[in-house]
Amino acid sequence: MSASDQEWHNEQQRVTEVTTKIANRIQKLQREVGTVRGDVVDLRKDFWDEVRVNFSSSDDLGETSTSLRQQSQVLSERERSHLQSSESLKKMKLLVNSPYFGRIDFEETDSNQNDRIYLGIASFLDDDDETFLVYDWRAPVSSLYYDGAPGPASYDTPMGEIRGEMKLKRQFVIRNATIDVLFDTGVTIGDELLQQVLSHSADNHMKSIVATIQREQNAVIRNDKSRMLVVQGSAGSGKTSAALQRVAYLLYKYRETLKADQVILFSPNPLFNSYVSSVLPELGEENMQQTTFQAYLDYRLAKDFELEDLFTQMESLLKTAEGHPLDIKRAAINYKSSPAYLEVMLRYKEYLETQGMMFRPIRFQGRLILSSEQMSDKFYSFEPGVRMANRIELMREWMLKELTLFARKEREAPWVDNQIDLLGQDEYQKAYTHVRRKQHAKKDSFDDYESERNLLARMIVNEWLKPVRKWIKRKRFVDAKGLYRQLFGNKELHKSISGNNELPHYWDEISESTLNDLKNGKLSYEDSTPYLYLQELVQGFQSNNVIRHVFIDEVQDYSPFQLEYIKQLFPRARMTALGDLNQGIYAHASVLSSMEALQQLYGPQDTEVIHLNRSYRSTYEIVDFTRSMMPGGEDIVPFNRQGEKPLIIVDIDIQGIHQKIIEDINQLNAAGYEHTAIICKTLEETEQVYADLKDHLTLKKVTKTTPSFVKGTLVIPSYLAKGVEFDAVIIYNGSNEIYARESERKLFYTVCTRAMHLLHIYSLGEASHFITDIDSEKYSLV
Repeated sequence: MSASDQEWHNEQQRVTEVTTKIANRIQKLQREVGTVRGDVVDLRKDFWDEVRVNFSSSDDLGETSTSLRQQSQVLSERERSHLQSSESLKKMKLLVNSPYFGRIDFEETDSNQNDRIYLGIASFLDDDDETFLVYDWRAPVSSLYYDGAPGPASYDTPMGEIRGEMKLKRQFVIRNATIDVLFDTGVTIGDELLQQVLSHSADNHMKSIVATIQREQNAVIRNDKSRMLVVQGSAGSGKTSAALQRVAYLLYKYRETLKADQVILFSPNPLFNSYVSSVLPELGEENMQQTTFQAYLDYRLAKDFELEDLFTQMESLLKTAEGHPLDIKRAAINYKSSPAYLEVMLRYKEYLETQGMMFRPIRFQGRLILSSEQMSDKFYSFEPGVRMANRIELMREWMLKELTLFARKEREAPWVDNQIDLLGQDEYQKAYTHVRRKQHAKKDSFDDYESERNLLARMIVNEWLKPVRKWIKRKRFVDAKGLYRQLFGNKELHKSISGNNELPHYWDEISESTLNDLKNGKLSYEDSTPYLYLQELVQGFQSNNVIRHVFIDEVQDYSPFQLEYIKQLFPRARMTALGDLNQGIYAHASVLSSMEALQQLYGPQDTEVIHLNRSYRSTYEIVDFTRSMMPGGEDIVPFNRQGEKPLIIVDIDIQGIHQKIIEDINQLNAAGYEHTAIICKTLEETEQVYADLKDHLTLKKVTKTTPSFVKGTLVIPSYLAKGVEFDAVIIYNGSNEIYARESERKLFYTVCTRAMHLLHIYSLGEASHFITDIDSEKYSLV
């Protein structure tokens, strides 16, 4: 419902008044920041001039300590003041051109006062420091805007529920301090505003959605009760955007106890990290930690193995023809990603507590310090009730003591005298200085030859044994590779700890392949997490107790093994898992058969599942086309933004397809589409298409190492396009020859759903049956 001219005038007058006050506040803050920065610089420069240093007596020492503490406190206070002013200045700059996007009029029960509440991305107080001219969108009262409708309404506060009546809900689009759009709306954020936002072009970075948050998205954002929040959202439903706003909400609500570096996001790939990196800064918050699960695997295992990553695995599967080798690979991936294999690991740990534990001997210069047998005997000498990780800790302490005894004996070895004779002047001086530093604690000195020789021998032996000591401290004496090898080298053992579960099909081939990889220092993607999990079960988990919230995007791409590992890695954290079963494109994704299966991670009582079924990214025609590919797709609700039907272009000649794509891209560029993707199935196809078309078009090739998205026409493999969106998408070859396997249905669906405004699918020969099985009224065929 449009507002009257007088209401528009009044609202514009208020915008002008508020933006003027914000501009004045910016000027004041800029002066403050400059002044305080100068104070901080001067204090740092003159710090020691202001401190009275005197160590002559205990009283002088105390005075010096007090002087240091006072000067340090002054510097810390000025630094805090500078930080606060800088943060306030940053937020004011975010508000000055568009101070707010919504207004609600609310009259509390038993009150005659009608409060006008304007919502923006940050709060802004009038000069009296009491009157809110703008409320932060995350404030408790702001939930009325997202969840309520004119009429009886309520919202929760730390003091309890506030009831009353909402008299008005109004929306704005304000640019450069001028109202472009103003209208009153009902239950949800109005379609008019969404139409405006969604009709815009894609961007290099995901944008904040605070002005258009829908009621179901708000339930995701403000949920702070569940230990595990699972969001099952269709393609384009805004689940990732809602998750990022959720981070901002949590940082706001718990700002006294939660910092950005205590939140971590696991993204599908590094490119996606770049894509979402601007959302929190847009809202005046610091970015959380962002990584990929592959990056963590590399950090932990890349020193010992040549690791296969997820994309290499995917590339291999897509290029391998149907047949025996592919069946074996799929069977291996499915088994090693399954809950059954996780159970095998847990039982294997129990088995190792009584027998079969493996250790690597400790050697120095080819001589044995501790044998594997000695270590095994020591391990099983502990009480059976002692946890395995604690036994390993006790083993480490014992081994360090044994190493100390060895070092004492080794000081008399002839090679030590040879090393003493080889000491240069600098090394000798270093040893002398080292001894002098410790003389207060010990009675060591260089007063006679024997003392000198003993001190130098101790220093040399300790230095030479440093790598061994470090090796023991890091628990490298546990033969993790041998333990993992034992699982596949001993079929009867594997069967005995599998319980009632049958060994997978092609067990002999899977075992042989696994053992060969280990022998050659390689680890397949499906083996990486189980291997690391076994290592942690034995040695003790390297848990991170600082992280409080873990966000996992594209959770359908994680195996139960990986999710269990992440849970153990962050034992004090709450988890938010976002995904879409229809986009489970990886081989191990089929193991996680339903989002409800995630409830087993923390238990149903600590888990909440929210479904987002409305798709906003693509036009009605594109969503109607793509949802028809998927079983249960009728549950996906398209947003009513009209556009062109998907276009299917069939040609029997590759040159003909290339010529049509060149013409297509030129027309899209002329029409103002700034972000277009030519999506190929594999990296190999991507590189070939780029080579064939780069002389005719300005193209940018995307690989797994590409750091960020840029404007223009991208040529990109299918699996790297996940999670992002483009103005127009061109599927390079959607023929039945390329996309025919049932296992590729979700992959084809995923790449088609990347398109916001236009979807063109080229086909060399007959189009994929994923297309032709759809009602022909839902697409245009040329």
